[in-house]
Amino acid sequence: MQRYICIHGHFYQPPRENPWLNEVELQESAAPYHDWNERISDECYARNSASRILNGNGNIVDIINNYSYMSFNFGPTLLEWMQKHDPETYQAILDADKESIKRFSGHGSALAQVYNHIIMPLANERDKHTQVIWGIYDFKKRFGRNPEGMWLAETAADTPTLEVLAEHGIKFTILSPYQAKAFRKIGEREWVKAEGANINPRRPYLCKLPSGREIVLFFYDAPVSQGIAFEGLLEHGEDFAHRLGGTFDAHSREPQLMHIATDGETYGHHHRFGEMALSYALHHIEEEKMAQVTVYGEYLSKFPPHYEAQIIEASSWSCAHGVERWRSNCGCNTGGHPSWNQEWRKPIRESFDWLRDKLVPLYEQEIRSLGADPWTTRNDYIQVIMDRSEANVASFIKNHTTRQLTTEEQVRFLKLMEMQYHTLLLYTSCGWFFDEVTGIETVQDVLYAARALQLARDLSGGDLGPEFIQRLSQAKSNHKDREDAGASYIKTVKPTMIDLLRVGAHYAVSSLFQNFPEELDLYCYTASSEDYDYIQAGRQKLAIGRATIKSKVTWEEITITYSVLHLGDHQLFGGVRKFMTLQDYNRLHQELKTAFERGYVSEVIMLLDKHFESHNYSFWHLFKDDQKKILNQVLAQTMENLEKDFQQLYDNNYALIAAIQTIGMQMPRPLQTTVDHIVNTRLQTEFESEEPDPQEIRRSLEEVKRMHVTLDYETLEFALSQRVDLLMKKIQEHPQDIATIDLMIALLEVVTGSKLATDYWQAQNIAFRMQQHEYKDMKKRSQQGNKEAMNWCQKFEKLYQNLNLKI
Repeated sequence: MQRYICIHGHFYQPPRENPWLNEVELQESAAPYHDWNERISDECYARNSASRILNGNGNIVDIINNYSYMSFNFGPTLLEWMQKHDPETYQAILDADKESIKRFSGHGSALAQVYNHIIMPLANERDKHTQVIWGIYDFKKRFGRNPEGMWLAETAADTPTLEVLAEHGIKFTILSPYQAKAFRKIGEREWVKAEGANINPRRPYLCKLPSGREIVLFFYDAPVSQGIAFEGLLEHGEDFAHRLGGTFDAHSREPQLMHIATDGETYGHHHRFGEMALSYALHHIEEEKMAQVTVYGEYLSKFPPHYEAQIIEASSWSCAHGVERWRSNCGCNTGGHPSWNQEWRKPIRESFDWLRDKLVPLYEQEIRSLGADPWTTRNDYIQVIMDRSEANVASFIKNHTTRQLTTEEQVRFLKLMEMQYHTLLLYTSCGWFFDEVTGIETVQDVLYAARALQLARDLSGGDLGPEFIQRLSQAKSNHKDREDAGASYIKTVKPTMIDLLRVGAHYAVSSLFQNFPEELDLYCYTASSEDYDYIQAGRQKLAIGRATIKSKVTWEEITITYSVLHLGDHQLFGGVRKFMTLQDYNRLHQELKTAFERGYVSEVIMLLDKHFESHNYSFWHLFKDDQKKILNQVLAQTMENLEKDFQQLYDNNYALIAAIQTIGMQMPRPLQTTVDHIVNTRLQTEFESEEPDPQEIRRSLEEVKRMHVTLDYETLEFALSQRVDLLMKKIQEHPQDIATIDLMIALLEVVTGSKLATDYWQAQNIAFRMQQHEYKDMKKRSQQGNKEAMNWCQKFEKLYQNLNLKI
């Protein structure tokens, strides 16, 4: 009997980048991580690239890359973030696909995805093609091969969507069995109804399209896929394996493919250690010869379809009503707010469609005036999105226009392309999936709309914003105080919008807090200083200068004059404007400098008002990450003084605190707060130190028990894990550094037995690799009588054991 198992993971996060900065800004809700991409990458994407297999004693005996054994797709916008911010995991994913090609008869694990996760049946014909073209190009650029299959966002499909996939060479896609309408054996006349998932998911199905093209459909096993999320299948890898292997038809003689599809975040983010259950299940299936692990491409090449299928039009895996979840109040929601409604979905969809269609005539007319074909150029623009280097962009413009463009025309060309880019991004499906129109997912889509509107205003001089806001106001919030999406646009989106003057203001304010080079990258902008004067008097500071700010995306640039007055803490007052004449600039410079040096602060402020008029800026105009950096600098002195006060209170009252603890008396809250703060601070200081003192950590942990200290576990565990990782990286770079190995062993031993839930994932990966290379080499030398090698091996074995690894 030919039995095969394929596990597919759909790995995806909505794009979270600020559309004006092309970077994800600080997200406090993801703390202690910078943002949710970073957090989920650590909890899931990275973990699956080096997943543990444990023995019966809970020791790690092997580490494997799950991606090389499973079928998977990653959202292109997520991979773009990962390439910049988590390159090690990104490379592990690319390497896994190459490894899987060897394992699966020349067929890779990775599938492509429609570019930014739009609901394809709700897209117009042009957008369908662009989404598929961009998804394929992104895949080929990253994985170095053509994709065989493509994942559709929410598996949302209709016949026109399948036509587009087939037209662009996609061989197969994965759907829910609830999307099957009918099936029959190829060559037979009668169709068998399949509604309600009445279709055998163990075989592939050919779908013959009206154009004469064909595409293969794999309908995943819904009960087992849902069981992963709701039945605890990931609590035990062996149970997971047996559930997968127990679904085959024992009486069937035809080849069978047991395959499931779930969100990839299930393995590690939604279910902690889910990636380990997955790796153990894959290991167990192969060890016990329950079935052969495969991927879709390999199975299809071995067993072409003998059956064909029809689909239910405009259907998906996450809406029982087809694709209504992304355009109406169909009743599908996350379930957390039963009294809420989603009537807002319809006006949001209609507002976006209105904006898209309004921008088409402007785009077509303007891009043609520059000698470019509108839709071929847009389909090819992914070449720029993936490589914004100046040489590549210049080459793209030259290859897509019939004449040489002036500098101003090049800026116009790029603004037109970015307008279309953001018009596509605003349809990212997450904007409709959740329950509330003012939630971060919908607001993110509205941010893309705002960027497209801003670019359209720059290009045409007309402003579609007021009418767009009016249309948004029909989308009512479930929170009465938030009113509607129009009000949310005014309160939340408008303050986020950035132009070159705002970037200049950020540059000017930041210059007071750090030394900038003459050329500086600021997110997707560059700043070139042309003149700078910095004056300080006590706590007060004044900066005066001029600089050129340029967008690396649209090539637009402006030369600015700026001045910023810092009164202390985060109290800032400044102005930025287009560069005046050199004579006016010198006069401004002299007036401000003279007033400041005389101590006339009020006069400085009046001069700033006079010269910069409505272009005044403050601390609140800084980008979010830099607000935090500056507040941390400002807080440093305050916190240092507070620390001294806490320490003095602790030292002066220690005997009293100890006596209260000894007799079991309730500790007064101010004293308990003092003890908690001091002990937590001591531990955090040690964990963040380049050379932590194990004895000091031991004393602090004893104090935790003695004084019933409430620990800030999340902060301390994060700091400890990072310190252990950094020490292990140092050992990897300098294997002969016995002192660091000894320090690492002492640190690991001193925290063992504490309530700190330590996570040494990265350190374990490094040690595991060293065991396979450096340790084996040293072991050979030790067996030849080399005493230094013997000593090193003994210490490394002890370190390995403390990391819960087993040689």
